[in-house]
Amino acid sequence: MRVNRFKSYIPVMEYIRGQGFPYRPILWGLRQKCPCCGEAPIYRAYLKPVDACGSCGTPLAEIRTDDIAPYFTILIVGHIIAPLLLFLESNYAPPVWVHLSIWPAFILTLTLLGLPRVKGAAVAVMWHLGMKGNETQ
Repeated sequence: MRVNRFKSYIPVMEYIRGQGFPYRPILWGLRQKCPCCGEAPIYRAYLKPVDACGSCGTPLAEIRTDDIAPYFTILIVGHIIAPLLLFLESNYAPPVWVHLSIWPAFILTLTLLGLPRVKGAAVAVMWHLGMKGNETQ
């Protein structure tokens, strides 16, 4: 008898198929707005979520994204930077000091601009799925 290791993921996939993909909440999360109504901001500071939405009252502070937002931000920034760096190096071959002056600032800017938006999208997906971030295996 074979044991299904992925049994716990089946209800989540059925829920997504039944409810539809959360395009609107993800777009609102990328805009840093409430995933339920799309009206009020979800942050009171850079990455500090509000306790509840100021417009519809949806509790947002209890949704913990932990490490998923930095992970996806690093993934996205890396996929933007790597091709640009390789293109610049292969076509123009600038000196090392040019690389050292351009890329750290560019990486830092993309990361700091992208992190709240990616976290907003993660909050939106977790809100759509009814997750709080404290689920156990």
